[in-house]
Amino acid sequence: MIAVDVEASGIGPTTHSIVSVGALDLTDPSRLFYEECRVWEGAHINDDSLLVTGFTKQEVTDPARQTEADLVHKFAAFAEPSNDRTLAGQNVSFDRDLLQAAAARAGHTNWPFAHRTIDTHTLCWMHMVKRGLTPPVDVQHKRSSLDLDAILNYCGIPMEPTPHNALTGAKSHAEVISRLLYDKKLLPEFQQYDIPWNV
Repeated sequence: MIAVDVEASGIGPTTHSIVSVGALDLTDPSRLFYEECRVWEGAHINDDSLLVTGFTKQEVTDPARQTEADLVHKFAAFAEPSNDRTLAGQNVSFDRDLLQAAAARAGHTNWPFAHRTIDTHTLCWMHMVKRGLTPPVDVQHKRSSLDLDAILNYCGIPMEPTPHNALTGAKSHAEVISRLLYDKKLLPEFQQYDIPWNV
């Protein structure tokens, strides 16, 4: 399983570009991936999305940065040795769709990832229900309010620092997956935080 986090210039796979990707191979957590790139020519750039990532417009359009195509080829090469290339993360369909659209733009003809994914939101929702808890719902929008920070909190981990970094995000996804599925801590940077339901 590959925990992945994509930072982008917006939320549309066909209109926006990847600006960075972080990933971690859960079968070998020492295998990490982090790369940044410039947006593809003509990609839309959403100012609010840049605020989340901490990148400036100058940075994401810098011609000295590698192309999105180069980044997506490197990501596929990183994942190639893994025995399980299922993508996992928070709202991971977003990450998968951006990566797949980038691969299509790059002319990638041997995309190694399936459509099926593992979503930390679903894992946490199920974990809470199995413990007899009621998952939180945003009353105004009438939908789940289990965002990544809420899931980290549930798993005994502090909120993710801002601005958001793709590798930090991927590590957070991997850690909560390990805790929710196996009741085990995974990464050294989270060892100090107890798993609440194991205490």
